[in-house]
Amino acid sequence: MAGWEGVRERAVHERRRAVTDAGLAAVFALTPVYVAYRIAQSWGGGAWWFGCAAGTVVCVIALLRRGNRARAAAAGLAVATAAVLTARLAHLPAEPGPAMALALAVLTGSAVRALPWRRAGAVAAGGLALAVLAFATSAAHATVAELYGLAWLAAAGLGLGTRLLHARRRAAMERVRRDERLRLARELHDVVAHHVTSVVLQTQAARLVARRSPDRVDVCLAGIEAAGSDALAGARRVVGLLRDGAPSPESAAPAPAAVSHRDDRIGELVRRFTGPPVRFRLPEGEPGWPPEVATTVYRIVQEALTNVSRHAPHARSVSVTVTEDDDTIAVEVADDAPPAPARRLRRGGAGGGSWGGVRGGGYGLIGMRERLDALGGSLTAGPRPQRDGWAVRATLPLPARGR
Repeated sequence: MAGWEGVRERAVHERRRAVTDAGLAAVFALTPVYVAYRIAQSWGGGAWWFGCAAGTVVCVIALLRRGNRARAAAAGLAVATAAVLTARLAHLPAEPGPAMALALAVLTGSAVRALPWRRAGAVAAGGLALAVLAFATSAAHATVAELYGLAWLAAAGLGLGTRLLHARRRAAMERVRRDERLRLARELHDVVAHHVTSVVLQTQAARLVARRSPDRVDVCLAGIEAAGSDALAGARRVVGLLRDGAPSPESAAPAPAAVSHRDDRIGELVRRFTGPPVRFRLPEGEPGWPPEVATTVYRIVQEALTNVSRHAPHARSVSVTVTEDDDTIAVEVADDAPPAPARRLRRGGAGGGSWGGVRGGGYGLIGMRERLDALGGSLTAGPRPQRDGWAVRATLPLPARGR
């Protein structure tokens, strides 16, 4: 599931880049033509061709910036510097003109946003030096230099702001992942403690049985073996995530046996929920889930209900459904709130509208995905098809029941 989400994210990103470049290309194509027309009207003769040619060159460089942002910015600044000096010596209209100023702003903003700090600072300083040069060489046409100075200031500010915003988001995601791994480490302790306690208790019972009913010792030893196997399997699943950040085939393998039962806190969680009325359905009987599976199911329901209370205030009802077959547990939490643009921004994110991103929230769902990855499960979230509301759906493999 995560792999397909990554493919969708990259596809959306590539489409956005293509649309952005197409829009820039259209602007870059029209601006030099318009500037040349105005220069031809005001200056007459062939004064328009130099500014048009120089602006077009820098615009083309700006469109090709993604290949190497540092070299593209350096090339654009070099062409602009040469154009400023040539225009001064040849008594041509002052540079950089509007087309060149726009292209240089794109190059500067792109470099400040994406390049390492030293290179980004060098590009910004080069743009500032060009602004000073433009002022010094076009005293009679200060408006041209002011135009470029404002464009440089806007580009540097926008690039820096975007850079800091992306850094903040990355830091937030890393902090969430780190905190979730710490929680998983604590749960690892709980899982091991549970199974080890079971081993200790069954060992004590075996000692008593050995004295009173020696023929039942094999049954006790089989229970001890199963509890020990469950402890190892649970530890490997969680340690696999903590060590590598993604479950390995061995760590994701289901436990050979399950010795604990369903976490009845789900019913209590639903009863304590203060939002819309909740209809919930759980598997009948005692399915015998391992503690790490029961805890994950509980956390999924808890986080999904929290999202409903925060982001779906107009929901009329919520349904919580947990189903189980021979080898899979499925959890779905769905509400019927009507769609709203603000809600989409808060609950939307990467992956074509899933809640897995961090735009305006969704950190709890990142933690849910971490938990499910540790158990070899998957998570999806988004609008319900052909009806109002949103739904969280999670599936995870169920450990084998045999002993």
